[in-house]
Amino acid sequence: MGVKETKTKIETASKNKERSAIPPSPNPGKAVPTMKLFLSKIREVLQAVLPIVAIVLLLHATLTPLTALQLERFLLGAFCIIAGLSIFLHGIDFSISMIGKAMGRTFSKTANLILLAGAGLALGFIISIAEPDLHILAGQVERLTAGTVSKWSIILVVSLGIAALLALGLIRIVRNIVLHKLLIGLYAVVFILALSASDEFLAIAFDASGATTGAMTVPFIMSMALGVTLLRKDNIAANTEGFGLIGVVSVGPIIAILLMDLFAAGPVTPPDTPIDTLKTASLLAPFLKKIPIVATEVLLAMLPITLIFLLMQRYSFRLSRRNVSWILYGLLLTYIGLSLFLLGAQAGFMDVGRTIGYRVASLENKQYLLVTGFVLGLVTVLAEPAVHVLTHQIEDITNGAVKRNAVKSVLSLGIGTAVALAMLRILFPQIQLWHYLLPGYLIALTLTFLVPKIFVGIAFDSGGVASGPMTATFILSFVQGAASAMDGNNLVSESFGMIALVAMTPIIAVQVLGLVYKLRAKRSRETDR
Repeated sequence: MGVKETKTKIETASKNKERSAIPPSPNPGKAVPTMKLFLSKIREVLQAVLPIVAIVLLLHATLTPLTALQLERFLLGAFCIIAGLSIFLHGIDFSISMIGKAMGRTFSKTANLILLAGAGLALGFIISIAEPDLHILAGQVERLTAGTVSKWSIILVVSLGIAALLALGLIRIVRNIVLHKLLIGLYAVVFILALSASDEFLAIAFDASGATTGAMTVPFIMSMALGVTLLRKDNIAANTEGFGLIGVVSVGPIIAILLMDLFAAGPVTPPDTPIDTLKTASLLAPFLKKIPIVATEVLLAMLPITLIFLLMQRYSFRLSRRNVSWILYGLLLTYIGLSLFLLGAQAGFMDVGRTIGYRVASLENKQYLLVTGFVLGLVTVLAEPAVHVLTHQIEDITNGAVKRNAVKSVLSLGIGTAVALAMLRILFPQIQLWHYLLPGYLIALTLTFLVPKIFVGIAFDSGGVASGPMTATFILSFVQGAASAMDGNNLVSESFGMIALVAMTPIIAVQVLGLVYKLRAKRSRETDR
């Protein structure tokens, strides 16, 4: 498709942008459509989780047999994840997404940059605290550092980074700052800080970048971006400049964690407990133990966004009672779903992931580790909820100029390659994380000068959303188990870094796709002559 055709389609789509920015109100009088929406979420989640379950069952039957108790705990954890994530995503549609759109509409009525930046700071911090993927990663950091780095220190520091960069990203949209120039500046700061960073915190920093843009933050940030772009006079620019906000926001956690390492962090100590153990003789005991802990953590995470909504409703939004009722209902569903998801992940799902990773890495033939890692990455991204959100928006906003399936295909190959590279790093400890990240991001930033502008924003957004619930839970646990099986490895530094690669490879893959579109357009013009 030529550049002119693509631009025409984008221009056509832009005519309906303002109208589409106003979300349709949930209809409480129609239970059937609501049930259909919920069933669609269940199908979406089943597509995400069942491939992982199938791979585990296959490995159980062939290379890494599990005990009956381990398998039962895994299946119970998978059930909790499926139920929790389905309820969570359904609740998001009626709560976080609608709140984000309401925020965006509020911002579209004012050009006050101070107000915009302040709102970005506050909302970025609040929404990040409630991100389930961040809680998973922070819990893993605390466990693998034997409590040296606490879970909540990671959550708070990362949320501050998200807040600062969300404010900057919103200002960029309004002030028409060129995206690739801003990204080059931000990553220059990252590379400077990385020079003095420890291997452990370098890996954690880049992993945090991928983990924070998940099922909670992506819909909220994209909804806000949609509203803020209405401040732009140029409709076409407004459509294209809406992309890239997630990419900008994703840099915040990296800078925040690297600063934490520079000023506050001390030496980290890996745990003494072997990975390949499940310390329980009861199926339900770990779940029952986790329930009050998870319930309290999720309540603390959800409370700020709920209070902010109630305040904004009183003084700004003035939504109808019906819509307020539905948003509160959605927040309740979000709470229940997030609690179930974290319960299933922490009490059953992740332990088995670590066990399988340990046992596959312990096999004499190390090719099994590379192949398993590649397949896990390949199938997982195909059904990540955040990836679906992004690819649908790409196709809608470009009016079909950029095909959703094409984006998903390159993302799948890119992430499969990323997980395989993480396995290669475990097998060969002399390969350090920066050996991948430095040339990778240099390639990614160089491509920003060569591809159409819209692909720059799409690419960096893709890097931010590619790592979702399944990446942050099972695959991360798998990597940690594999790292623990290798004698002489630095368990902390080798256990992290996978999410960093998962966040990097889509940036390159999507921009290569953009380069292909550009070359096709050039050939088309030459043919027309």
